[in-house]
Amino acid sequence: MPMQADEIESMIKAAIPDAQVEITDLAGDGDHYAAKVISESFRGKPRIKQHKCVYDALGGKMGGVLHALQLTTATPE
Repeated sequence: MPMQADEIESMIKAAIPDAQVEITDLAGDGDHYAAKVISESFRGKPRIKQHKCVYDALGGKMGGVLHALQLTTATPE
């Protein structure tokens, strides 16, 4: 069963409490999402570590119930 956008957002916010999260269903199928995650906790971290923080927040669901996630991370301006 595919993940819902609000479930993805909740998992990210639970792990990264200050995160601003925007989820977009790219294909309308509940399997292909884009996520934009903005957090002060990303400051000073390379992009790969920022992405790892988000993937860790999803608790191993990537590649399983969450088929594809186009990820954009940033720090607040």
